[in-house]
Amino acid sequence: MASIASAPSPAAVAPAIGFFERYLTVWVGLCIVAGVGLGQLFPAVFHAVAAMEVAQVNLPVGLLIWVMIVPMLLKIDFGALGQVKAHWRGIGVTLFVNWAVKPFSMAVLGWLFIRHVFAPLLPADQLDSYVAGLILLAAAPCTAMVFVWSQLCRGDPYFTLSQVALNDALMVVAFAPLVALLLGLSSIAVPWDTLLISVGLYIVVPVVLAQALRARLLRAGPARLKLVAGKLGPWSIAALLLTLVLLFAFQGEAILRQPLVIALLAVPILLQVILNSGLAYLLNRRLGVAHCVAGPSALIGASNFFELAVATAISVFGFDSGAALATVVGVLIEVPVMLAVVAVVNRSRRWYEAR
Repeated sequence: MASIASAPSPAAVAPAIGFFERYLTVWVGLCIVAGVGLGQLFPAVFHAVAAMEVAQVNLPVGLLIWVMIVPMLLKIDFGALGQVKAHWRGIGVTLFVNWAVKPFSMAVLGWLFIRHVFAPLLPADQLDSYVAGLILLAAAPCTAMVFVWSQLCRGDPYFTLSQVALNDALMVVAFAPLVALLLGLSSIAVPWDTLLISVGLYIVVPVVLAQALRARLLRAGPARLKLVAGKLGPWSIAALLLTLVLLFAFQGEAILRQPLVIALLAVPILLQVILNSGLAYLLNRRLGVAHCVAGPSALIGASNFFELAVATAISVFGFDSGAALATVVGVLIEVPVMLAVVAVVNRSRRWYEAR
């Protein structure tokens, strides 16, 4: 994953996607197989892991989540918030889509498909949990992977950096109330204490740790930050994959009984990506925003901070919940879907600029 310790000009950034990120869908598929198989072979081991909890927070998973999230947040420069005014139209469009459209549209899509269209094909006792997982997925705007998507569509790195910094700052105060509102509107009980603990553990604390480490590394120069961020990247992906193995070890029985559930959960996720990326792209064009800003705006508007969604779903609803499974489906389809959006953005550039 590319480092953004300093924001170079768009021409200076070579579009690149790391080996782990490029094949993330393959790794997730392997985690499904490994997790289901290991869960069937060694159920006692995984039940012991699940029992390692303090205040409803699983300690092994909490550690893995920190290893997963901190390297991503290390790349965020909150000093970039001063650049927001330079891209106010693109920033405004992305904020509107991220916080006023995407979570609510996902709640509607979840209600439509999970509780109605696909309800006869899904376990009745997990319908609310599936909807909750989809809401958690949509309520967290993407962080680290957005820099990869932005590079691939030759996006303005200054816009991407300032937009992500702003979204991360907003998540600290807006994620829990937004999730609680949408869960309440969906008639799902809101465990406020667990939700707030999750926000503290998986947003506030990692942000503080990452920014403290970033400041310390920058004292040795931007090259030092870039080197450390590059070395920590594979650990972040490895922690995500190990978390998925644990999750699928508990989801094994449900998946073996109804293997179609993953495909059904993917439908509303795919639709919300199409809806939100298209809306952001068209709104930017309508407002006369440059293509190098509209591209990353559309990608940020559509993608999700799935690591946070997975962590919160596990903490609030448990390893074996439908919510946890729904967030993991977002991980499964993230890379191929976002690469498809990148391709559309790149191929439509001439049309976009023909104003």
